[in-house]
Amino acid sequence: MSQCSIEVLPPQQQRNDVVVGYAFTSKKVKSFLRPKLQGLARNKGISFVPIDQSRSLSDQGPFDIVLHKMTGREWRQILEEYRQTHPKVLVLDPPDAIQHLHNRQSMLQCVADMNLFESYGKVGVPRQLVIKRDTSSIPDFVAEAGLRLPLVAKPFVNDGSEKSHELSLAYAQYSLQKLEPPVVLQVFVNHGGVLFKVYIVGEAIKVLRRFSLPDVTIRELSTNVDDADLDPSVAELPPWPLLERLAKELQQRLGLRLFNLDIIWEHGTRAHFYVIDINYFPGKRYLYSIRGYGKMPGYEQIFTDFILNL
Repeated sequence: MSQCSIEVLPPQQQRNDVVVGYAFTSKKVKSFLRPKLQGLARNKGISFVPIDQSRSLSDQGPFDIVLHKMTGREWRQILEEYRQTHPKVLVLDPPDAIQHLHNRQSMLQCVADMNLFESYGKVGVPRQLVIKRDTSSIPDFVAEAGLRLPLVAKPFVNDGSEKSHELSLAYAQYSLQKLEPPVVLQVFVNHGGVLFKVYIVGEAIKVLRRFSLPDVTIRELSTNVDDADLDPSVAELPPWPLLERLAKELQQRLGLRLFNLDIIWEHGTRAHFYVIDINYFPGKRYLYSIRGYGKMPGYEQIFTDFILNL
């Protein structure tokens, strides 16, 4: 029997590993970099390496991709300088593009500018008003803008913190004076008590249905809104061709690959949808629950494929 020799190549010649440097908060690490994702990534030649923010970014690596979910002017400056000196490293996503979503006034402007209308439906944004100061004058500002109650109140800044995701519903004029500026007021749209979380990872799209604020009627505005019921019949997902076009156009306009949309379907209409929020690289661990990409079924496979396709 003839014998053959097997040459064992050094590790760097056996495979071209993709090295992903990541800068996350501890909560983001727990919610996103779970053992199943890291194991699958390792098997596909992807290495996740933590970035030490106390050291120069240029002295670390080398990285093929920098994945981050940090905020602050200093971090943005560090990333911008790194991108200029390391043009071959892909930074997900560009800090200036992410910054666009931290402002709820500018966040939805891209959707409004699209004026997306086709055979599958129409996509828009609720009418909204930004209040930056003078709490006592909020009822006057609302009246001048012609907005009707109830109004959804959200913090003006959307930086991914727990506080930035807090919202309240103002049913009466006197409650408007209790709000703390800067705040964004959105007209409440009845939507059957159902919200669609649309997660976008590159070209991949996943939609999850979850319960939202219940519909409000005139009777409930004058009595007790806690008696409003969810409408379990709103089970159909938005048309897929509409979501694909919306995701593709928003990626181009925003310059982002990793984000999610909160979409509602106006109750009683055939296909009128509203985008009410956009979040970059969603996902955190809150007490015993995980939100964001960690809630997506099979997100580990989706994300590793996304990295390899880059």
